[in-house]
Amino acid sequence: MSQIQSLEEGITEDRGGAVRIPKVIAVTSGKGGVGKTNIVANLAVSLAGRGKKVVILDADLGLGNLDVLFGVIPKYTLEHVFLGEKKLTEIMVQGPRGIQILPTSSGSEDMAQLSAEHKLILLTELDHLEKEVDVFLIDTAAGISSNVLYFNTVAQEIVVIVTPEPTSVSDAYAIMKVLSQRHGEKRFKLLVNMARSTREAMNVYRKLSLVSDQFLDIAIDYIGFVPQDDYLRMAVFEQRAVVELYPMAKSTQVFGELAEKVMAWPIDPVPKGNVQFLWKRMLEG
Repeated sequence: MSQIQSLEEGITEDRGGAVRIPKVIAVTSGKGGVGKTNIVANLAVSLAGRGKKVVILDADLGLGNLDVLFGVIPKYTLEHVFLGEKKLTEIMVQGPRGIQILPTSSGSEDMAQLSAEHKLILLTELDHLEKEVDVFLIDTAAGISSNVLYFNTVAQEIVVIVTPEPTSVSDAYAIMKVLSQRHGEKRFKLLVNMARSTREAMNVYRKLSLVSDQFLDIAIDYIGFVPQDDYLRMAVFEQRAVVELYPMAKSTQVFGELAEKVMAWPIDPVPKGNVQFLWKRMLEG
């Protein structure tokens, strides 16, 4: 049986035991301020609460703040990895419920644009992660910089975060357009944040679907919305995940439902045409 066949049947083994085939998910947005990092944090904690081993890469290089959201202080960051001073496993910090965070620098201009060498280092380090991973979340920066585009193309799934604001909708369309026309990405998942109702969230989805059907050859899968919730804002000030601090909040319920959806997403055993994180390790399993 070939390695591809083993992956397709989900029975790849290593040292006599089943090897986890991780879901690699990029969470991105065209516009800043849409709550993307907060969504990544709460989704990660929700997945971990369901027994999944989760690793988050803070890919907002130079302006990362995922560690701040969790209230942790990393001693080392990705910058130390790129300088050859540390391995990826040595910079990991632990968040709630055992999630692992790969922190990046804040205020480092040198990290604003990855070089080809940096990409190779990161790809190699990720392929040699010793820890078993169920879900690998990439919290990208906002916009259409080269770093943002790169981190989206190396993921199996791309989740676009958008709010009902017209500028956010316009920028969400822009990032999908660039990823589609320049990088061949054809599948996107859409999550609406800060919506006041199901109707408002669906209106956002319909707007993006109508214009993309007319001008782009892509498929947009609507995966739900996160409602406006004061508990989310309160949790941010406490530097905690809302799902951990306020288990009865409406947003906590939504993140739980989102985690269930993510767990149900199938893993495509064939690369989508780009170099993908953890793909080599999956094959060598």
